[in-house]
Amino acid sequence: MKTHRPPLAPTTEGAATPGCPRLRFPVAAVLADRLDDTAVVDVAVGLSAARGAPLLLIAVMPPLSPRMAPRPDGAAARAVLGRALPRLARAGIAYQPAVYHRPAGRNGRLAEAKGLLEVGITHGCSLLVVSRSGPAGLDACTVMQAAAIRGGPFVHAASPVPWVPLAARPALPRDAAGSSGRGSRG
Repeated sequence: MKTHRPPLAPTTEGAATPGCPRLRFPVAAVLADRLDDTAVVDVAVGLSAARGAPLLLIAVMPPLSPRMAPRPDGAAARAVLGRALPRLARAGIAYQPAVYHRPAGRNGRLAEAKGLLEVGITHGCSLLVVSRSGPAGLDACTVMQAAAIRGGPFVHAASPVPWVPLAARPALPRDAAGSSGRGSRG
């Protein structure tokens, strides 16, 4: 059986032994402009730093009109990726932006996940970090199923940020001098 897969394009920065390049496959973080993106970026930064690999930030965008080309430097993609950039700056990790436009028709959940995997594989990724509660068709479970059918890459599920209720502020006691900011009447 023949499969049509683009070749992996690892980076060869640094060397494990003199004369032999050390291959570093990028780690991809799938960002869908959701609150879970922060958890995805944190996990991806940790995995990227542990591997000494660059990071690929894949922005999930709505369907693209037929006459437009995908642009990872467009304003909409920068808005989705903007939440991740401060974390990357603190970690000092190199990154590359990429864009995945969801298909316009209803092709099924595995077809959407396969399209996302193709973007990662085109950039040479060996690992994708995806939110467990990602958008329909692009959650970690669906992307893992598509990766198992396709034969890779590995998919790591990032748990969503747990919800924490806001703490109730205790009422400030009023003293006789009226320290509440209002003058006291005597």
